[in-house]
Amino acid sequence: MSHDLPDGPAPTQDELDLLHYESRIERPVRMKLPEFERNERLRHVIFSGQFSVAMLEDLAETADKIRVLSKMREGQDFLIRLLNHKRAMLYFTQPSTRTFLSFMAACQILGITCNEVRDPTTSSETKGETRFDSLRMFSSYFDLIIMRSKLARLAESCAYLMNDLEASGNRSVPIINAGSGSDEHPTQALLDIYTLQRTFQFSRPQDSPAATRFDELRREHPDLTKGLSHKVYGFCGDIGRGRTVRSLASLLGNYEGVTLIFVSPDDPTLSLRDDLRQRLADRGVRTIEVQSFDERVGGVPVIEQLDALYMTRIQKEHNAADEDAKFAALDLSRYKLNLELVSRMKRYAPILHPFPRDQHFGEIPPEIDNDPRAVYFRQARNGMWIRAALLASVFGVDHQISRFFHEEYSEWHDYNESPSSAI
Repeated sequence: MSHDLPDGPAPTQDELDLLHYESRIERPVRMKLPEFERNERLRHVIFSGQFSVAMLEDLAETADKIRVLSKMREGQDFLIRLLNHKRAMLYFTQPSTRTFLSFMAACQILGITCNEVRDPTTSSETKGETRFDSLRMFSSYFDLIIMRSKLARLAESCAYLMNDLEASGNRSVPIINAGSGSDEHPTQALLDIYTLQRTFQFSRPQDSPAATRFDELRREHPDLTKGLSHKVYGFCGDIGRGRTVRSLASLLGNYEGVTLIFVSPDDPTLSLRDDLRQRLADRGVRTIEVQSFDERVGGVPVIEQLDALYMTRIQKEHNAADEDAKFAALDLSRYKLNLELVSRMKRYAPILHPFPRDQHFGEIPPEIDNDPRAVYFRQARNGMWIRAALLASVFGVDHQISRFFHEEYSEWHDYNESPSSAI
């Protein structure tokens, strides 16, 4: 794919710098993977294709341990000492609330000191400094750069910059993509997967060997299995411009026997993009595109088939000048949930949303929030735990977490009384 600069004003240095990495960016994902790893461990986190199913399971286990340890004073003290010698720069030049705070909290759990740049007008970029010079300066002072930008390909280009610095003997630090243009949002997909992993354990505190929630659900759904495989996942709303959809759909495509149903208007801007459609097809993933929840597939309305539903808002802030009128003519009411639709969903099927939700559009009205299937607030909180697990993995302290956890929780009560002590 060519990214030749258009006719017009002279290109900026940022644009020229991006072109410098074009040949490396325009390669198959599998060719790039080794460049973002060190010693079989993630070095840079740029796109969701870096996460294998095995890695997702390992990260989920680490996140589960972190959330348990965080409930104890001893566990908190252990975690906060792990990386208290590290410093992170949160370079968020695109507006963000949840992702920024989630990463900030994840760093604090592990003792990482954080600094931030959220408004580029307060930095030397107002004096003409390029983003690439800014990133290299950050690498002089910090041990990690977590970045979010409206510029596509910027995070990946910065990872190559760090690799080049490392190869030339200069200081280099990990880059974590917290959202890069319309490309991907890999750590959002990570927390989405983690939420689904926990949901599809089908467990609850009051479960016992004699009766579990999973057993109850199996009586109603005999083919139900634990885990993310063999499930039907629905995505609704702005599919074409949703980088969270792209990242999550790509990850779910790694699981066996999944079906992905995309519910969106028949519009080239809002519907499934050709590149993601082809990527899923190449992997043999069953994909279905419909225009409403009531459309029938195999004789059954889509809303009644879903094992999980991922809602998104219509991203009006990305509208081109001529698109407002076009979208105003579309019937977008079919891309909103309501109580009647939710009542027809499977009683275990979680409803997710990457946030923010649009109070004016109303893709998920507040009256659905109290439904036990509405997990989007838990989903947001899960981001803190799984991002902490990711940072622990990048810095190589996940094994220390596992060892400490098992040392603290290895003791069990033995209620089997010996014959001599029996009354």
